[in-house]
Amino acid sequence: MSGRLYGVGVGPGDRVAMALPNGPEAIVMFLAASMAGTAAPLNPNYKLEEFRFYLGDTGARALVVPRGGGTEARQAAGPDTTVVEIDRDAAGEIRLEGAAHESCSSPADDEVALVLHTSGTTSRPKRVPLTHANLTVSAKNIADTYKLTAEDVSLCVMPLFHVHGLVGSTLATFYSGGTVVVPPAFNALSFWPLAEKYRATWFSAVPAIHLMLLARAKGQ
Repeated sequence: MSGRLYGVGVGPGDRVAMALPNGPEAIVMFLAASMAGTAAPLNPNYKLEEFRFYLGDTGARALVVPRGGGTEARQAAGPDTTVVEIDRDAAGEIRLEGAAHESCSSPADDEVALVLHTSGTTSRPKRVPLTHANLTVSAKNIADTYKLTAEDVSLCVMPLFHVHGLVGSTLATFYSGGTVVVPPAFNALSFWPLAEKYRATWFSAVPAIHLMLLARAKGQ
């Protein structure tokens, strides 16, 4: 998939913005973007002006949106940002529409893999660059701390535009060789049925989600 991004003009150092809901597409595109250039995942629920700010601040070379979706993100993209649609066919294969495959080289450990932003609660949101080495060490530390193995199944309920979902739930599990189950969004009603269906062995979430699940368990 990283070769497909090369095919639409992305190269080393280029920022690839993504406005995608949680799902396999978001994970695959994050990995591909971090290899071809630098991944810059965005909250798909941002409004037009927010997209304009974040796309401009990252200097996005490309913007990946769902096929037929991402209307406000598309409108916010400038003339120097290539908009690319991502889709998944009936067989589950993830595709970038109209992107030819080109060969690409592997990035160095000290190259920037991911750019996120601070929350902007007290001031203008600031870019936070993370290298491939940063992500690898973080994923290893989490996997080692929780003693994750290839037998583990993570139920990812955190957003994949946030470091908690990307590194805490996803990359740490991949580092251990385990499996990630990623529903479109957290839903307290469907959480335990999903955990049982896919035999999830662990999950990581913010305190508010834990409280919701505990409250629901007490009410049953």
